[in-house]
Amino acid sequence: MAQILKNSFAGVFFGALLVLLALVMVSGCDVERRKSDAELGLNAQQSAGRKIYDSYCDRCHEPYSKRGKKGPGLKGIFQNKYLSLSGLPANDDRVSDIIRLGRNEMPAYSQTLSQQDIRDLLAYMHTL
Repeated sequence: MAQILKNSFAGVFFGALLVLLALVMVSGCDVERRKSDAELGLNAQQSAGRKIYDSYCDRCHEPYSKRGKKGPGLKGIFQNKYLSLSGLPANDDRVSDIIRLGRNEMPAYSQTLSQQDIRDLLAYMHTL
């Protein structure tokens, strides 16, 4: 009888472990694994912009998800007519202004990033 209970408990434990593992896997479905520049088909400018994004933007913004961290997720940012938080037009001029001047909790990067850096960053953001 003790052996039957022991085997039954092991089966229930293993089944619960499988369910937990499945839940963990499903919960991260909105975020894709990180792809290489080549897998994304990035050109040299977009690749340079991705490096800038990784250094300055990624800590607050998810690139391939609409879920945010401290700031909004940026997946498809230029596919919308307006930016999600500010309601400003989703175009290079407005996004460049936000990068340079900052907005609300976002710091300004005009003293950190050159105009070319911002152009590279925008080129990468168009691939999101």
